[in-house]
Order: sequence, then C-alpha cells, then structure tokens
Amino acid sequence: MMTRMNRNGAETCRLSVVVPCFNEAEVLPAFYERTVAVLRDAVGEDYEIVLVNDGSRDRSWQVIGELAERDPHIVGINLSRNFGHQLALTAGLDYANGDLVLILDADLQDPPELLPRMMALIDEGADVVYGQRTERFGETRFKVAMTRGFYRLLGKIANVDIPLDAGDFRLMRRCVVDALNDMPEQQRFVRGMVAWLGFTQVPLPYQRPARAAGKSKYSLVRLIRLALDGITSFSVWPLRLALLAGAAFCLIALLLLIYALIGWALHSSPPGWASTMVAITLVGGMQLICVGLLSEYLGRVYMEVKRRPHFIVREVRARQRRRDTIDGRAAE
Repeated sequence: MMTRMNRNGAETCRLSVVVPCFNEAEVLPAFYERTVAVLRDAVGEDYEIVLVNDGSRDRSWQVIGELAERDPHIVGINLSRNFGHQLALTAGLDYANGDLVLILDADLQDPPELLPRMMALIDEGADVVYGQRTERFGETRFKVAMTRGFYRLLGKIANVDIPLDAGDFRLMRRCVVDALNDMPEQQRFVRGMVAWLGFTQVPLPYQRPARAAGKSKYSLVRLIRLALDGITSFSVWPLRLALLAGAAFCLIALLLLIYALIGWALHSSPPGWASTMVAITLVGGMQLICVGLLSEYLGRVYMEVKRRPHFIVREVRARQRRRDTIDGRAAE
C-alpha cells in the first residue's frame, strides 16, 4: 500500500483531532475514552489525536504524557507558556497530519459522537463542516446572551460572512487546513479566518451540552478579548463609527452652543460657560473615542510587524511512529 504524504513530506493519516488544553486534567481521561471509541468506529486505526498543553497549571501535561506513552495515536505538544486558546489551536493545526482535521475542545461540550455525521457531509462534497449551536446548556443566561449578541453584531459589520452561533468545532479537509496555516496574522480568530478562506462550508446544528468536568476557562475578560479580535480582524466599522461619533458630538456641541447663546441673551448663564462646555464636549469626546479606536488598530499592526512566532514548543511527546517527523518540525 502506498504511503500518503502531505506537502511537507510527512506521512499522513486519515484523520487528525486537534485539542487545545488548559487546566483540563480532570476531564482528559473521559475525553480520551469517548473520543477514541468514536474514532475507531469511524476510521479504524488511521487517526491521531494532537493534544496541545497551553501552559496549564494543573496536571494536564502529565496526563497527556501518560496517554502518549501508552497510545501511539497520541501526540502531545507542550507550549512554553500560556499563549491563549486560538494560538494553542494554531499549534495543533500546524502539527496535524491528517487528510481531515477535526477541532475539539477537551471539555466534551463539542460531542465527538457527531464525527460520523460530519464525515458524511464531507463525503457529499463539503470542505468544512462546522457545528452550529442551537442550544447551550450549563452556561449562564448572561454569557449566552452576550455570545449571541456578539455573533449577530459581527455578522452585521464584518466584511466576511461568519456563521452565527458557531465556535471552532469543525471538520476540515487538508486543503483548508493548509490554507489556514499559511495565514500569518498574529491576532487570530480562527473561526473567522476559516470563513474568509471560502471553500464549501456546511453547518451541522447540534445542542451543546454542559462541561463534563471542571469550569470554563473563558472568563468575561477573555470573551471580550476574543470579541475584539474578531471585530478588528474582519471589520473597519469601529473606525467608521468613530467618524459618526465625531459627527454626533459636533451636533451636540452645536445644540449646546445654541442653548448657551440663548442663555447669554437672557442673562441666565454665567460668563464663559458656553465656550467651556462646547470645547470640552466637542474636543474631548472626539479625541477620546477616535484615539482609542485608532490605538486598538495600531496596536494590532504593531504586533503583526514584529513577526514573532505564533507559539513556542517546549516539548513533544509521541511514540516512535511520528518521532522523526515531529523532532524535525520542533527544531524549526
């Protein structure tokens, strides 16, 4: 049988599963058991699971190492620090060698049992099959409302058609993963980047269950940061909004000026009040809004031009079947 090779000359498998992990020691054993059972039914032994430890502070890396020692299908990638979910995901996609690549979270909120349905849609001609959440269990109403609101806002202002209520849970063909890995930006919003690539993308509606163990690593601050990455990566509307805000403040200043002049004519306002209020409202408001938005975009340009690597790999754990390929890539 002919050995399949990817464009980097590495031996490929039928399916790679990429799993970013941050403090997931509690759930990793259950994740492993459920996912392996699904993979064996779907593709036999022709698969790999790439577990990326994103600077966990618990025993996640020890658990990943133990799994890699006993199962040759496991590839453990230990990053040098916490780079964040999107960059840990990027690291996993870079190391994945499958003809198909499935992105999963270790918390089992994205059920691996949906894989056969995803593969059926791939066989029907899809290049990307993404999970689209119809319900979200185990999350607060506030978080659900914020997430739904963000996706709808992004859908209105983005210059790319980014699917509503879809996270990173998706199955992709090799050609899509290669194109995604070629995209060099530092501030990565993977679900938006995949949408930007095009290809044939098909939704798979599903109900998202609660976490199998542990607690969510996406705090409100992290969610806001991810939302900013998504908005500033795929829309210039905030800059246009600054222009509209400036126009609005000019209108407010004009109304205040008229009000102040009427007060001056009726001798009902103190001397100097009109000019002070108009200057503060007009200049201060416009500067704060416009400079803040420009700084956000300029900061992202600054991060891009430094051309730092997306991630640093500290250690790789894998059995001999992929040792040569992984050692060479980790040394790059």
